[in-house]
Amino acid sequence: MSSKNSNTRIKILEVTLQVLEEHRGHGVRMADIAKRAGISRQAVYLHFASRTELFIATTKFLDERLDLERRLALSREASLSSDRLALYVEFWGNYIPEVYGVAKALLLVLDTDDAAAAAWKDRMAAMRDGCRVAVGLLYSDGVLAPEWTLDSATDILWTMLSVPNWENLTIECGWSNQQYIDRMKVIAEKTLLKN
Repeated sequence: MSSKNSNTRIKILEVTLQVLEEHRGHGVRMADIAKRAGISRQAVYLHFASRTELFIATTKFLDERLDLERRLALSREASLSSDRLALYVEFWGNYIPEVYGVAKALLLVLDTDDAAAAAWKDRMAAMRDGCRVAVGLLYSDGVLAPEWTLDSATDILWTMLSVPNWENLTIECGWSNQQYIDRMKVIAEKTLLKN
């Protein structure tokens, strides 16, 4: 891909992030993105065949911009299982506020916008995979509590760390983000690790 094409693609993704947050997910059309980016609608379609492809690429672009993989590596490289779990919970507790604007925009239109639903499903599948890795490390180290299977422990960790739960606890209940992180670490450890 030429530098010009790459720059145009990045501009489209950046504009899509802005428009998603500003519009709270409602009525985000390819034409809106094109107009805001100062390019033709056709140029948007040259880079992204559909809104679904654009939305999925946009959420992945946000993860890349926020250096998701490097930040996750800290939890995966810890030597103690309890440290891995705590670092994983801490990562998500700090990451959710950074992606919350786009996440909330997608959540608001999830039931009425197929592209938003596909992007949300893609990111939640990736998050679930990350939870499975975190739980898998506990399991392979022999410290996963015996009442949990790999699947059920993945389910509970994924649910505990979900954006709606973070939103309820920090926004609705008034927990600080640090309180959320500290309390979720304790809950995750008491729930998933052998006594």
